[in-house]
Amino acid sequence: MAAVDTADRANATEAVGVTDEILVRNAQAGDTACFGQLYQRYVDGVYSYLSFKIGNATEAEDLAEQVFLKALESLGGYKWTGVPFKAWLFRIAHNLLVDHLRRKTKRTSEPLDEALPDRRRETDPEDMLIERLTRQGLIHAVDQLTELQKQVISLKFAGGLTNAEAARIMGKTEGAVKALQHAALQSLQRRLSKVPR
Repeated sequence: MAAVDTADRANATEAVGVTDEILVRNAQAGDTACFGQLYQRYVDGVYSYLSFKIGNATEAEDLAEQVFLKALESLGGYKWTGVPFKAWLFRIAHNLLVDHLRRKTKRTSEPLDEALPDRRRETDPEDMLIERLTRQGLIHAVDQLTELQKQVISLKFAGGLTNAEAARIMGKTEGAVKALQHAALQSLQRRLSKVPR
């Protein structure tokens, strides 16, 4: 499929039902508005995935921007091989996340988000404590999962990917992803039911 001409590209960027394939091909041809649309489609999912894995909003935002910068730099080499653009994007996110976590283990620091008070919730310390304990309980429960289960949970629920997309990223079958998700959710349910409320 050839790239759409300039007039069609302008119309394509405004169309709601434009496919990723058309947007990517036009972005590869130099249409920055098309890449902007791809960014708008997937930035929330990529950020959620990274935020879930990192646990720090500022670092997740920075890493999400790096994902899209890397995608823009590599876009010229992207080929349609049956792998959706979204899966390719999440593969970039996963690889950058692994690199980030390796670097982070070499240096320790307190996240700025945790060090600064959240002025929005200062009025109700009880709600703030309940939310923090719930979040910590969930993070602790997820940390107890196997690496594959953690990856499925973060791709499916934080990243919003389908079973097929998660399977492509992980190099597994859809059935394996479903089985990993089922086992992970059962494990989380058992662990979270033991958490005192």
